[in-house]
Amino acid sequence: RMFHDDELEESEKFYVGQPRVLLLIYALYNTLVARSEMVCYFVIILNHMISASMITLVLPILIFLWAMLSVPRPSKRFWMTAIVYTEVAIVIKYFFQFGFFPWNKHVDYTKDKPYHPPNIIGIEKKEGYVHYDLVQLLALFFHRSILKCHGLWDEDEKGDSSSNKEDTDDELSLTGGRRDSSASLKSVNLAASVESIHVHFPEQQTAIRRKSSSSISQLSHRLSEQTLDVFKNMNHTTLSLYFLQCKLCAVKSRCGLCCFRTLQVYVPIRQFFYNLIHPDYSAVTDVYVLMFLADTVDFIIIVFGFWAFGKHSAAADITSSLSEDQVPEAFLVMVLIQFGTMVVDRALYLKKTVMGKVIFQVILVFGIHFWMFFILPGVTERKFSQNTVAQLWYFVKCVYFGLSAYQIRCGYPTRVLGNFLTKSYNYVNLFLFQGFRLVPFLTELRAVMDWVWTDTTLSLSSWICVEDIYAHIFILKCWRESEKRYPQPRGQKKKKVVKYGMGGMIIVLLICIVWFPLLFMSLIKSVAGITNKPLDVSITITLGGYQPIFTMSAQQNQLKSLDPNEFNEFLRSYRGNTAALQFLEGYAREDITRADLEGNSNSLWTISPPSRKKMIQGLLDFDADFTVKKYETFDFSLFSRTLEEVYPYYIKAPSDSLAKPIKQLLRGMSPGYGKQISLVKNGSEEGAREWWVLNQLEKRQKTPQESLELFIFSDKVSPPSLGFLAGYGIMGLYASVVLVIGKFVREFFSGISHSIMFEELPNVDRILKLCTDIFLVRETGELELEEDLYAKLIFLYRSPETMIKWTREKT
Repeated sequence: RMFHDDELEESEKFYVGQPRVLLLIYALYNTLVARSEMVCYFVIILNHMISASMITLVLPILIFLWAMLSVPRPSKRFWMTAIVYTEVAIVIKYFFQFGFFPWNKHVDYTKDKPYHPPNIIGIEKKEGYVHYDLVQLLALFFHRSILKCHGLWDEDEKGDSSSNKEDTDDELSLTGGRRDSSASLKSVNLAASVESIHVHFPEQQTAIRRKSSSSISQLSHRLSEQTLDVFKNMNHTTLSLYFLQCKLCAVKSRCGLCCFRTLQVYVPIRQFFYNLIHPDYSAVTDVYVLMFLADTVDFIIIVFGFWAFGKHSAAADITSSLSEDQVPEAFLVMVLIQFGTMVVDRALYLKKTVMGKVIFQVILVFGIHFWMFFILPGVTERKFSQNTVAQLWYFVKCVYFGLSAYQIRCGYPTRVLGNFLTKSYNYVNLFLFQGFRLVPFLTELRAVMDWVWTDTTLSLSSWICVEDIYAHIFILKCWRESEKRYPQPRGQKKKKVVKYGMGGMIIVLLICIVWFPLLFMSLIKSVAGITNKPLDVSITITLGGYQPIFTMSAQQNQLKSLDPNEFNEFLRSYRGNTAALQFLEGYAREDITRADLEGNSNSLWTISPPSRKKMIQGLLDFDADFTVKKYETFDFSLFSRTLEEVYPYYIKAPSDSLAKPIKQLLRGMSPGYGKQISLVKNGSEEGAREWWVLNQLEKRQKTPQESLELFIFSDKVSPPSLGFLAGYGIMGLYASVVLVIGKFVREFFSGISHSIMFEELPNVDRILKLCTDIFLVRETGELELEEDLYAKLIFLYRSPETMIKWTREKT
């Protein structure tokens, strides 16, 4: 060894010999120390999610537009700003907790109002008002101590003092690396007089810096447009000298002082973003995939939690809303905005424009924060801190902002080649890529967007042709690699695990598809069905086509369920009746409802005298058939005003049709039991008012007064979430589901012979390399070579003989 120390070796042995739990704690602590700035970011964002006020809004915006964009790390000025701001926020919140403020006298009434001014500002009185601020301050001081331990806290001041000692730009350029984009102007000591100071601006060397040189004269009282343009071509030292002269001139002019203060704020911000867009050195990276995944997660949150972004829709269900052909406005707006941002992000990624990404980042950060914390609470009528789904969406969006800032800071990659799922040739990438291609319109949309925002000489059809060939060759490459990893010896039959595993799974899948409608319709009501109890039972009896003679309805407490004893007695009464027992097998006790209706009609009998005479003549003819409407046609005889075979004692209430009597139960009853009703006409003393009274004979529940008893058998209904499928019925499911799936399955099993020359390719490396070469020359701007390689690819697929030569196994 070149270096040996006994104490270090003893320390290392002691560390290795510790328990695993303690080693895990050490590792977690080291991770915390290494990423202490991320801990600060997380605590600041968490504090803002819970508080959701204007006081806590400032630091998250500064994180995404200052700290995360600083190179190589946030400066001391940012951390001091965050610490001082947090301390001031704690003092302000503490000051406004006293009860003598008017808004603190009705806290219970105003605490849930989103637009109450103290709630918006963040000075409302509440318990634990400062807990998260103290945790945030603790995290900031922890990060400050870590920076001081590593000597990074005063790094900016040392860099500034050393740069001020340099006299030429050659020495400035040799200080190395990229300028700290967070550098700011220092204060200037005005000890000298105005007349004794003269400022000279050294020339810039374009071979070392990207900025062009220029010289500036004294600052006049009125700043012209040429003076503002000069700021674009200045480095930090030149701007410091320039502002010294500005401040000296400002002593003589009040207007100049205002201009100087404005420029003192504007120029550092402008210089910060200018250095960000035009860096000296760039460590390019590609985190577009992670940004796309974050946007996809946000998209899923919107789809399954859209009710959190609308008004009076907390109990809404997207499945039931879509099944009723209703598209909620909040859902539509959020989906379109999210999808639009994903399209813009893809366009910026393909164009590789950092300036556009910076502008998009600024607009998105301000727009999202303004909408989430000022517009959304008014739409939903509840505070952001009470909206869990919106908090989750915002947290994922913050992850996106962090990735986007990292992409801006490092710069876009110079070459974008293929899909990120096609970087490896294994089963995971294969199945993920095939799943990606199965998403409706996703492949087509990606191909068209890539063609629009990529410089190419190919037409849209040629572009799609190359993409399709590349996707097909990638899939073949994955299968060939799997065959190499798991080779099959010649002359050996397939193993039973493969045959029964893959073949058995396909058999079970096909059987399930064929019998899916029958199984679905059978199980949806028997297993997942919901009892559909009646809420209103109405009866209307009409003789022939005359005026109704009896109308009555039952609601609420007149509708009763059977208790277990009554249900068992009901079943025993049909012992020996096979047809009745078979019908009762499909109903449970909770599916049967007994309706008790009053015998007196709730409407007067207002028949005209001619119709009354005609009706009496018809009833006197005992051989005539009368139709009792609403149920069925029966032959009955009128004897002592008793009607037989008229009243439907048992009614079946299907879920999709009108109620009808149950013949199986009526036929099994004893003669006259429950099927006879007495019909009596009643009237007032004046004879001008008449109504009918019905009394059912041989009822199960013996009642002294005139009444009717009716049993309703309610069919179970499907759950609301599956109602859109159950509504098709068995034949509808066969026509819309099974036949469509069968068409795709048939295409897989037939027509294989026509694609053998494109499927059975032993070695696809050459074709895959040709496609990759097309992508490469396109990114490098060799568009003529792109046309030549595309013509070569098309010729290859047109010539079977050349295809055979290109796809032979390498010897």
